[in-house]
Amino acid sequence: MFAGFADLIVYLVEPSAMQAKIVTALLGKLDVRNVQRFETAGAMFDQLKESLPSLVISALYLPDMQGTDLVQRLRADAATEHTPFILISSETRPQVLDPVRQSGVCGILPKPFSEAQLRTALRATLDYLDSDANLDVDPVELDAIKVLVVDDSPSARKFIRRVLENLGVRHFLEAENGRQAIEVLAEAMVDLVVTDYNMPEMDGKGLVDHIRQKSWQNSVPILMVTSESDEGRLAAVEEAGVSGICDKPFEPATVKALLNNILRAAN
Repeated sequence: MFAGFADLIVYLVEPSAMQAKIVTALLGKLDVRNVQRFETAGAMFDQLKESLPSLVISALYLPDMQGTDLVQRLRADAATEHTPFILISSETRPQVLDPVRQSGVCGILPKPFSEAQLRTALRATLDYLDSDANLDVDPVELDAIKVLVVDDSPSARKFIRRVLENLGVRHFLEAENGRQAIEVLAEAMVDLVVTDYNMPEMDGKGLVDHIRQKSWQNSVPILMVTSESDEGRLAAVEEAGVSGICDKPFEPATVKALLNNILRAAN
């Protein structure tokens, strides 16, 4: 159990000594004292064989790999697949950052970033690590509801499941895209759909349209968790009938608040 930031053990992967000093100083202001710096991803992975951190913070461009590859390697190992990850980068191009977002991360911080932005990412980390963050929904029995998670990224599905499990949800179905989700919904009743927007075969908008217009479960609550930034597309999704929209990467506290509202309205 992590009572606060001071309990975090951070592995910082940063080739620049100056940038590492800045990040470490800001972490120290937030009472994070246990910070171990690595200049390369390889050095950090060697250390992982000996001990695991509670959080990995990494730059995007490293001498031996990109931060994108680093987080994907973490997610591919059963020992580290749930390790919280924060990326620090001046990169803004969606095509570069989207693979990181899809991997399930607690934050993407710009360069430079503020103490407030770091605090938000660390709070999301604590929420992600909190296995007893139950929702305040009455009379919903969360361990009895069934959630369909729809995302083409296995890592993103695992991240979403972990957050929902921390909130008390126990039963899940999964789909890689909208078409698979439609097949699942034709056979099984669910209490909530959590879906991405950008997916192959059928995107989140197509799935929402189908559920609201053609599915026998047309009133099921739908939460969209997405990195989509086009306001026109998101407005169309809202009009199609989603119950809530959350950015990716998201703060677990935000998902908790949205789910509280969605499930209360549904009951």
